[in-house]
Amino acid sequence: MFDTANVYGREKGKGVTEEIIGRWFATGAGRRERTVLATKVYGKMGDWPNENRLSALNIRRACEESLRRLRTDHIDLYQMHHVDRATPWEEIWEAMSVLRQQGKILYVGSSNFAGWHIAAAQEAARDRHLVGLVSEQSLYNLLSRWVELEVLPAARHYGLGVIPWSPLHGGLLGGVLRKQRDGGTARSTAGWEARELDRHRETLERYEKLAADLGEDPAVLALAWLLHQDGVTGPIIGPRTPDQFTAALRALEITLDDTTRTSLDELFPLPGPNGTKPAPEAYAW
Repeated sequence: MFDTANVYGREKGKGVTEEIIGRWFATGAGRRERTVLATKVYGKMGDWPNENRLSALNIRRACEESLRRLRTDHIDLYQMHHVDRATPWEEIWEAMSVLRQQGKILYVGSSNFAGWHIAAAQEAARDRHLVGLVSEQSLYNLLSRWVELEVLPAARHYGLGVIPWSPLHGGLLGGVLRKQRDGGTARSTAGWEARELDRHRETLERYEKLAADLGEDPAVLALAWLLHQDGVTGPIIGPRTPDQFTAALRALEITLDDTTRTSLDELFPLPGPNGTKPAPEAYAW
């Protein structure tokens, strides 16, 4: 599975990552046939009205442009990159239905939705006798567990697969402190990552020690933890090298026992004053 978006590649030009995948598909050898292709619509692709968000016009135009860049005739999973508070669900679902009828997309997913957005989308789709959403892509990792309050329960209720993005929280859960001590380079050295590192340094030190005691790489442990979460289909990984990709596959082989999961919960507690409980008990009596 490849996950991208029409806006990815901003520094080198919007749509660049779709073009990279398209060139790879064009080399043949069954690459497209063996790939689950996911991309997104919502982000700003131009300065004119209807060149962003989820109007029927932008959904149609954006899909056509993504298909052209990807050099394919269909997208397996077409995801809404963000909720559009200005466009009614009736318009959104009509546009997506037309694309499905034309064979240009197979399934529709969401990304960065709140739990109640998922519910609103699914109930609007039900009224039209449509499949609705099949997946939600959320920020989810040990350092950011907010989706456990209501997004994951909503996804489980409606049968959506959950695809966590940033499973290593910008690299912080990938052994950043160990890499710094060893003189290696780490992604989390400036800007937002640096501020997050300062904020969580003590916790990350304990986390990396726990990983070392288990004989596992911190990045692999973080991925394995996500795979143990109820409702998670699989995290989206972003390896920079073949070795990093191969190392990540180790997460599929790990079984975390109750003691380890309890230790991780203690290090990275759920949000809310009663974080050990689901919503609404997490923040209410």
